[in-house]
Amino acid sequence: MASPETGVLAARGRALAVLRVRGAALALALLPAAVAVVLLVGGATGRLGTEGGWAVARWAVGSLTVLSLLLATLVSVVVARARPALSPSVPVAEEAAPDLYRLVRDLADRLDVPAPSAIALTPDCDSWLEDRTHRAHGPPRPARRAGRRAPEAPVLVIGSPFLWWMRVAELRALLAPVVAGTGPSAHPDIAAARRFIRGLDAAAGVAARARGPLRALPLRFVGRVARLLLRAVGDHVVLMERGVAAAASERAQGVDYGLRIVAQEQVGLAYAGWDRLLTRVALPAWRMGRWPSRLDAGVVSALTELSRRDRLAQGFASRLGERPACDLLEEPGTIDRAASLLAARLFHGGPAEPGPNWSPVAWQQYPEEIVDRKWRLEAARLHRVLDELPAAGPADPDRTPADPPATTTAPPLTYAGARARTPAASHGEGLPRALDPAAPPPGSPLRSRRSEAPAPAGTPGAGEPPGAAEAAAPAPLPGPTLARVIDRLARDPGSGDLLAARLGAEVAREEREEAARQATRSGRDGTADPGRGDDPADDGLPLFPLQPPRTARELLADHVTAMVCCAAVDTAGAAPGLDWLDGPALLVDGARRADLGRPVLSLVDDGDAEPLRGWLHRIGVRPEKPVRLA
Repeated sequence: MASPETGVLAARGRALAVLRVRGAALALALLPAAVAVVLLVGGATGRLGTEGGWAVARWAVGSLTVLSLLLATLVSVVVARARPALSPSVPVAEEAAPDLYRLVRDLADRLDVPAPSAIALTPDCDSWLEDRTHRAHGPPRPARRAGRRAPEAPVLVIGSPFLWWMRVAELRALLAPVVAGTGPSAHPDIAAARRFIRGLDAAAGVAARARGPLRALPLRFVGRVARLLLRAVGDHVVLMERGVAAAASERAQGVDYGLRIVAQEQVGLAYAGWDRLLTRVALPAWRMGRWPSRLDAGVVSALTELSRRDRLAQGFASRLGERPACDLLEEPGTIDRAASLLAARLFHGGPAEPGPNWSPVAWQQYPEEIVDRKWRLEAARLHRVLDELPAAGPADPDRTPADPPATTTAPPLTYAGARARTPAASHGEGLPRALDPAAPPPGSPLRSRRSEAPAPAGTPGAGEPPGAAEAAAPAPLPGPTLARVIDRLARDPGSGDLLAARLGAEVAREEREEAARQATRSGRDGTADPGRGDDPADDGLPLFPLQPPRTARELLADHVTAMVCCAAVDTAGAAPGLDWLDGPALLVDGARRADLGRPVLSLVDDGDAEPLRGWLHRIGVRPEKPVRLA
């Protein structure tokens, strides 16, 4: 078995190769100056001529020397002053987590490596060491004494989901290889090579963000030089980091090795639960200007639910009786709130601070304030787009000439108890009566779906001839009912594609408007993300957008599902709920109904409304009743 020193030596060899590339670049920049010195000294001592070709050579080399020194100075200044990228994180002071700092220092003592200089949390399932010694990353440091620069210990960045899901012993075992990396990081040659690489990377970023001709032209040259040097040292950097990782892994072998295997299993489980929590639960809230304030606490509920459903993860929930790693924090709720806000900023591009249009939401309020509002917003959007569709959809290619044409005076949308795939004209007198503006209110008894009996005596419009009410006054737009949506999709095969396309355009327009509003707020408030470069206007957020690409049909299915859920809540006593792995859920009699997807897809994809009508009948939903929209 190789010793940790073997990996350090291999990493040091690659670091020296990186520094040799730096020295070669410096020598190339100084080469014209050296030639100019030789020519001037040769002319002064008489060994070289002072007239003719030698004079031209001195002037040419002197001009090239001045140019090369100016360019070398420009590159050096930009590389030295460029701010290296800094991973967005939540700093944790020692006063806020003394037990966590004590655990990390004890671990560093057992590994015989320097302890990290600080601890920070990131809303991701990963942990690493990050060098934050650049002067732009902290307060001014006192001037050091003459001599070689002593490298400072890096900052330990821990994934916040680990603190809430893992136990204290598991966290210590997981952090052992990470903390062991502070040993190789303290080597002067490795530290110098890393500083050089970070400077080149930052300089390339500054050149890419340059604006204006006077600033962009010189920085473009700096960017090309930086990228050329990065390509030259790329292989050496990869092998250097591999050597550092191998050395850290070997050094951590003697610390909780058996427990680390269990902890690695928890990493995969935590990543799965965290991903589902962000994409299924947090993203709908972010899209509506709300951010869940306890994401890390929510990942525990999500992983517990995953353990209950998945037989492979059944044994993991039994660990919950042990002490969680979040107990190492003095105020876990405050840290969780800060990490949740940062997660919304990284994965959705939300504002850096809460505000009137960016407020937190607790998990207890999530069903009413997020799920119900999401359904009603989508239902309102669906009916708004449905109102804008043409009065008659495209002709049915399967219609035969013998079919009677549909009436043009009544909107081809819906009526109470409409039968799937039934032409409007085949209902005779029933259709004008159902679409009559003077029809009974929604709460009055409605006739059976298959009954064609005339209205009882005394009902308004019972004695009028068919179409009399329509001739007296124009019919208003139908109300927001589920039956209207079902009938339009079932009767008009071409309306589904048109409705899906217009929904996609409407959602895209709303997303563009929201992005413009966020950009305006960020520019007005002057908020900038730390570590994203010199220009606050170029934050580049979100860094990791979570919005899944949805086709137009999927978007239509989501809106129809939302309309069904609104009707179930308003007419069948259902309730909005939260599923920790799937997000918004419909609760009927306190139990989640997960069988709605197939009937909706049957209507959206095939125009077959019978499965959905059967589902509504079993639940007790009345599709002809108007629903409350947002």
